Amino acid sequence: MKVREIMSKDIACVNANDTIERAAQMMKQYDVGSVPVCSENKVIGIVTDRDITLRSTALGINSKNQKVSEVMSSNPVVGTPEMDVHDVARIMGEKQIRRLPIVENNSLVGMVALGDISVAPNLQDNAEEALKNISQCNGAQM
Repeated sequence: MKVREIMSKDIACVNANDTIERAAQMMKQYDVGSVPVCSENKVIGIVTDRDITLRSTALGINSKNQKVSEVMSSNPVVGTPEMDVHDVARIMGEKQIRRLPIVENNSLVGMVALGDISVAPNLQDNAEEALKNISQCNGAQM
C-alpha cells in the first residue's frame, strides 16, 4: 500500500514568522498535534504541541510574541506519496515521530500520521511496532 492511499491531503501549514499562538490555534481548529512550517509550500520545519509546551510554555514565554521559528524542528523527515506504508512505519519508529509531512516536487501534498497507519487492517502490526519504538524512553529522567 502506498502513502498516497492513506495520507491526509487537506493540510494547513504555518509560516516561520507566525506566532506560536497562531500555530496552537491551528492545531486546535484542525484537531492535530503538529503543523508543518512552510515557505511557499516547501516544508522547512514542523511545530508540535510538545515543541510549544517544552520550548515556550514551560519557560514562561508569551505565545503572542514568540515566533514559530524559535520552537519548530527544522529540516523534518519527510516522505513521498509513492513510498510504501511499511517503510513509512519503519521510519516513524526509527526517528520516533508520530506524523510525517508528505512532499512531491518539493511541495507539501499531505501528512501521514501513525493513526492513519493503524486504521488499515493489514498495517496494524506496523503501527504497533512503530508506536513501541516511538514510546521508548530515550534515557531522560523523569
